[in-house]
Amino acid sequence: MNKRNLGLLAAFGATVIYGFNHTIAKNVMPTYIEPLGFVLLRVLGAAILFWLLSIFFKNQKIDKKDWPRILLCSFLGMVINMLAFIKGLQLSTPINSSVLITVVPILVFSFSAILLKEKVSLMKIFGISAGFIGALILILYSPLSGFNAPNIPMGNLLFVLNSSTYGLYLILVKPLVEKYKIITLFRWLFLFGFLMNFPITINEFTGVEWSSLPIYDAILPMTYVVVGTTFSTYLLNAYALTKLKASTVSSFIYLQPIVGIIYALTTNNDSLTIINIVGMLLIFSGIYLVTKKVEEKY
Repeated sequence: MNKRNLGLLAAFGATVIYGFNHTIAKNVMPTYIEPLGFVLLRVLGAAILFWLLSIFFKNQKIDKKDWPRILLCSFLGMVINMLAFIKGLQLSTPINSSVLITVVPILVFSFSAILLKEKVSLMKIFGISAGFIGALILILYSPLSGFNAPNIPMGNLLFVLNSSTYGLYLILVKPLVEKYKIITLFRWLFLFGFLMNFPITINEFTGVEWSSLPIYDAILPMTYVVVGTTFSTYLLNAYALTKLKASTVSSFIYLQPIVGIIYALTTNNDSLTIINIVGMLLIFSGIYLVTKKVEEKY
């Protein structure tokens, strides 16, 4: 298998793992762990795993000029991104989460146009507009609340913030994953993420009754989120970024609603509404218009 196909396989694997996460993570909050405490568990667990794994790899020195970018990437990808996603998931629904994450390719293109001065065609402007209208419909016209979803519009708004910071993170981290070994880079990203998250998440983390957590309903789902969703997906996406463009990697997010919705519906954790469908169609139309040329090129 050539390197490009390995990159595609890594991006696909990360997307499928994350697709299940929308429902799995939702089901443990807030019964067993509050959202901010869950964020600290994620970054702490991933940091430990990356530092343990780094023992088996040759140490690589980080250039001084790269530390500011590493700190910024950690802030965007391991702090704001995770806080917005987990808190949004507590307030909204797994289906809204899996749909709104798909605006990432549109945001990646928008950020690329601004930061990298990429030319924006009329078709792509229509695509960006359709995607944002779809997201706005989900934010403004969704029910105010639902089962285990106390504030759906606010949760959906946090999902857009989550997508925005993740899209910017993908663009900013790409030069770093091309320059440094993935293990070296991510042990620092998650260490800084842990340190930045610590002050605002530690109270909820220490409030968890760890000794009384049930294995099937709490420990196994938490392990999946830490080892699978956090450690594995960041590792796989970073590898994919070394073989593919950021826009190509972000385009695999299209699969998340398919995995997320099927899993949420088959496990009776969510239901589809006309608002979900209209918003989804607009977002998918926007994604198609924005990424059409990119997909043909690579």
